[in-house]
Parts: sequence; structure tokens; C-alpha cells
Amino acid sequence: MLIVGGGVCGTALLFELARYTDVERILLVERYDQLARVNSKATNNSQTIHCGDIETNYTLEKAVKVKRTAEMIVHYAELLDPATRERCVFRTPKMVLGVGETECAFLRERFARFSPHFPAMELLDKEQIAAWEPQVGLVDGALRPEELVAIGIRRTYTAVDYEELSASFVAQAKKGVAGSSRQLTVQLGTSVGTITAEGDGYRVELAPTPGCVSAAGEAPRSLRARHVVVNAGAHSLLMAQRMGYGLEYSCLPVAGSFYFTPDLLQGKVYTVQNDKLPFAAIHGDPDVRAPGKTRFGPTALLLPLLERYKPASFWEFLQVLRLDWAVLAVFWQLFRIADIRNYIFKNLLFEVPWLRRRLFLADARKIVPGMQLSDLTFAEGYGGVRPQLIDKINRKLMLGEASIPARPGLVFNVTPSPGGTCCLGNAARDVEAIAERLGCRFDRERLAQELYGENALGAAAEQVVVAG
Repeated sequence: MLIVGGGVCGTALLFELARYTDVERILLVERYDQLARVNSKATNNSQTIHCGDIETNYTLEKAVKVKRTAEMIVHYAELLDPATRERCVFRTPKMVLGVGETECAFLRERFARFSPHFPAMELLDKEQIAAWEPQVGLVDGALRPEELVAIGIRRTYTAVDYEELSASFVAQAKKGVAGSSRQLTVQLGTSVGTITAEGDGYRVELAPTPGCVSAAGEAPRSLRARHVVVNAGAHSLLMAQRMGYGLEYSCLPVAGSFYFTPDLLQGKVYTVQNDKLPFAAIHGDPDVRAPGKTRFGPTALLLPLLERYKPASFWEFLQVLRLDWAVLAVFWQLFRIADIRNYIFKNLLFEVPWLRRRLFLADARKIVPGMQLSDLTFAEGYGGVRPQLIDKINRKLMLGEASIPARPGLVFNVTPSPGGTCCLGNAARDVEAIAERLGCRFDRERLAQELYGENALGAAAEQVVVAG
């Protein structure tokens, strides 16, 4: 069994295979010298457990579905020792803020529909917002003049360090096979070349990644795997298309940049999504890796790179762009909408060094009206790339994750947000397919009890509240 990619999704699958199946040999290969170096790196994402309660671009159906898999992270964290748990998940309050008559009416209606499914939700008026988040509800010690409403969730598990979570998955996976004859190997600094069908499995060519020290000096080698799961972000699509699969997709990489301020917020504060924009609305988050700082963002920049800060990935982007009339039609659909066109041009200006802080300040003041220019610092080196897929057949931009089942025993997963949140749920889906194909034991009952919080009868156990 081979897993390609050592981010949070690949390591989650490693953990579940080790703990809940009896697969004899499992190998995870990661091309960098460390795990979680791309989108799962703590600086490259919003460090959020997305469960649909304050993400206003989620429909009720999607929110309920995501909530179940989001709760798996918290149930998993309860399996950890306290010190490890405290490095992985964090308790903070959070809210989505409505400013002005239209947004406030929208949140009141949303609360009425969503609160039966998210019982931890509270509808907050202006005074309550100020009590939860003084910097949000007050200006110079007085309540803000605008109409304000928020949907809030009190202090619960809302933040996650996906980098630490990935490391914990590997540690727990190794514990799962300790004392047995099973083999579990994590091979860093190793890149995958070709994957070709061979008999009832696949021949995979491996080689040391140039510049990485973990596998330096090792010779390229070939191995055979009966089942291969590729969890390599945008590179999953690149690898699939090189084999002739997933050609119906193109990739539109969207990079996000962030800004730091002093410690202005107690918890996460999101804003209402513009339903015409397929990009994340601005939010403020206490950074789990930078104590005493709040991180604001993201901006959204269409960037022709599969990895932020790696110019060489431009050539890989060209390969997955697969520019044709279908892709151009999607670009036209986006740019002909004034809100999207103006948003994209504005976000280009956010990358201009002298101008960006001044432009971003106007947006950030929607959350913290008293913020000053001197409070804002551009977060150098922060922000990743979300590989948003384009469905070329239906000529539309896809806003979620995709799984490309190339052939029996070979799958390519592309998981932009909320892929990190759903890492354990996606892994459980893949484990089902692996167990069916390999005929291995799969302890579904134990997984349901430990990760879904279900008792032996299949009913929900006592609810663990996770951000709603």
C-alpha cells in the first residue's frame, strides 16, 4: 500500500490504515525533507476547523456534511495525550459578523435555518458582540454606529495546527503497528516518477528529490504496490494528467496573503461572504504559531504557480492549466461579473508593497474599526496556494475538493479548503475502497466509535461540541 504526499490528508490516511486495518505493508513517500511543507504548513492556511457554521458560503446541506467530518478532528484529539493535543487543536470563540442592514438580515435568517443543526450557535446583538470582541463592537469606547449582528460560538475547538496534526498522525500510526510484524515506513525527500499498471497493482518509480538531504545518496528505485493513493494537492492533478487521467479538469491556483496586527481579537471573526465571489471573505484569527498576534486575510491572487514562493512550479502550472476554449469560457464567466473583476484587480494591488497596507486597512476596519495603519504588518512568507479546479466539461469553477478514481487501486485526491478539515473523513472513504480491494480487515466499529463519536449501536455518542 503506497501513499504519496505527507500533508495532513496523506498522514491521516496513514493513521487510519495503521489503526483500523491489518494492511501488512504501508509506505508513505513525501518529496520534502519534512512533513506538511505545502498547504498543511502552519503558515500556509487559515488554521481553522471549517464546519460550516460561520462560513456563509456553505449551504445548509454542505455545512451539515462538513460538520460531521470536522468533528472527527476533535474526536481524534481526545485520543492524544494532553501535551500533544494542546499543540494540535485550540479553543477560542468565533463569530461571523454582519455589518449593515442587508448583512444583518441575512445572518438572522441564516441563524433561524442553521441553529437547529448547530445548537452551539448564538445570535449576538451589538452589545453582546462588544462583550465578546471589544475591538469589533466598540470605537473609542462607544458602540459602533452601524447596525451589527453576529452568529457566535463560544469557546470551543476552532483552530488547528495542521502541521502538528500531520506529525501526530504519523506518531499514532507508528504506535498502531508497534509490536506487530506489520511494516510502516515514512520516506522523506523522495519524489514519485512514473506510475504504471502492472498485473493487479502498479509499478512506481521513486527517486531522491534534488536538494533534499533525507534521501541524499540513495539510488532511484522501483517498487510494486497493489493500491496507490496520491494526496499531493495540486500535484495530484499533475500526476494524474501525466498518466492520461483527469483531463477534464484545469487548475486555477489562488494564492492568499495575510497581515499581522497586535493581539486585537479574542477569537476568530469572519465576515459575510459576497455570494458573487468564489473567494474567501476576509477574517481575523489569533495565530496559533505567533502568540500575541492576530492574522488578517486572506487576499486572493490568481497566481500561475502550483506552490507559493516556488517559481519553478510555474512550468507545472502550465501543464495543469491545459488552456483551451473551455478554460477561456470559465475565465470569461468570471471576468464579466463586475464584482469579481474588481475584486481580482484590487487584490493585484494588495501585492504592491507601499500600497497594500493602505488598501487592506479599509477592508480590515470592517472587523476592527479602530485599526490604524501602524497596526498592520504584511506577513512575509505566509500564505499558500489553493488549487481551485475548473470543470472543463461543464465549464464552471469547482469550489471544493475532487477525487479522481483513475482505475481500480489508483486514486488522485485534490483537496483545497476544506480538505484539511475533512482529512479524516476523506481518509475513511479511501480506507473503505482499500479494504474492499485488498480484502484486509477493517474495524469500522472502532473507527465509528473513536472518530465519529458513535456508540456500539451506531447512535451518536454524547456530543462533543466543535465550533457548532
